[in-house]
Amino acid sequence: MGDKEIKSLEELGKATAAAETATKDDAQAPAEGEAAITEEAATTQSEQPAAPVYVQKLDAQGRAYATGKRKNAIARVWIKPGNGKITVNGREFKTYFARPVLQLVIHQPILAAERKDQYDIVCTVKGGGLSGQAGAVRHGVSKALTYFEPDLRGVLKKGGFLTRDSRVVERKKYGKAKARKSFQFSKR
Repeated sequence: MGDKEIKSLEELGKATAAAETATKDDAQAPAEGEAAITEEAATTQSEQPAAPVYVQKLDAQGRAYATGKRKNAIARVWIKPGNGKITVNGREFKTYFARPVLQLVIHQPILAAERKDQYDIVCTVKGGGLSGQAGAVRHGVSKALTYFEPDLRGVLKKGGFLTRDSRVVERKKYGKAKARKSFQFSKR
């Protein structure tokens, strides 16, 4: 189309038709030293969606907020630059999650992103047991890290920290003692 200025829809239609015929002619007649591009390959190349651009999401206080979930536990997580202090429900996380395994679970996304002692994390968590709550905090910390630093998304995604673990307790069915357990059967 070049430097021409298009003033009406009719001119736009003519210009696009001319451009399409020009690309078809180029595809049919291969250039010297180049293979001809098939029409299918040309359309698939042009139809490739652009990679999504992730932007930083911060609130008025300069914090990144995310919600993490695991089993029946829901964690609300805020991250801001600091010296690595982690607070869960108003208590230090080592007193709230006393088991070392649960403390390790919370630290996993921070260690994977190599951001140890760079962010202060404040979270409130409710529902479920301690294991589910630790998983919810981990999920929330991972999401909040991607909101604060979108470049970390690839590392955290590869580690599986951004995926919500969808396993939940199966519901009890009628006529059963539990979800699948049956009552004792007697033939006579």
